[in-house]
Amino acid sequence: MHTDSDKISSISIEDLSFLQLSDSFFPTGLYTTSNGLELLFYNKNRKLSYDEISDFIRAYIVQQIGPTDCCVIGNAYNSIQKKDFTSLVDLDNMYYFMRLVDETRSASTRSGIQFLRCVSTFSSEDEFLTFYSKSIKDGLAKGVFPVSYALGCNSMNLTKDRSGLMLLYGFVVSVVGAALRLGILQHYEGQMMINELKPVILSTVLKNIEQPADSMWQFIPQLDIIQMHHEQMDSKMFIT
Repeated sequence: MHTDSDKISSISIEDLSFLQLSDSFFPTGLYTTSNGLELLFYNKNRKLSYDEISDFIRAYIVQQIGPTDCCVIGNAYNSIQKKDFTSLVDLDNMYYFMRLVDETRSASTRSGIQFLRCVSTFSSEDEFLTFYSKSIKDGLAKGVFPVSYALGCNSMNLTKDRSGLMLLYGFVVSVVGAALRLGILQHYEGQMMINELKPVILSTVLKNIEQPADSMWQFIPQLDIIQMHHEQMDSKMFIT
């Protein structure tokens, strides 16, 4: 027979940290991004369908976020394990210059620096967070989101797999949230979509989290073009 104390002892601080960082309440600024969905919404002469939005998110996950962001997270954890500080800066610069659209590069650094500052308020003694923050201040690093995210998650003793899951889940929630605010989806539909995308999130993390940095890739030209056009919009609700 299990007692209440047995149940409590099976729960760790890391479990709560996982909930804290994966919560949309955590101030990363992702709620300000639509990743080009806003442009499609205004350019379509009809309402975007549920399946079109789902395919839009899947394409981003499989063709960009997985093979870049997840790969960066895995390699950042490896750098931490080896205490290889220099490779963290290399990852930062590699990721930054792989982002072809200025708007998405800027959004990544804004969200990354914001995430880093927030985590640093309660993980101020972490040597990797301190190093990365100083590298940004000195102009050696940009502060891209996946590197900041990996360092923040590591400082709270979360595994690389969990970090990858949280990042992809956060991306899905940000796009679904944008669809809700644009009036394309209803709340129940949004939750259905998130639930349906769980296998894609999981398989993408498992496929990419252990890949070496030199195997990082992305190929999503049509959505890159959408982002470029969004950047030129005169009036918009979202940063990207």
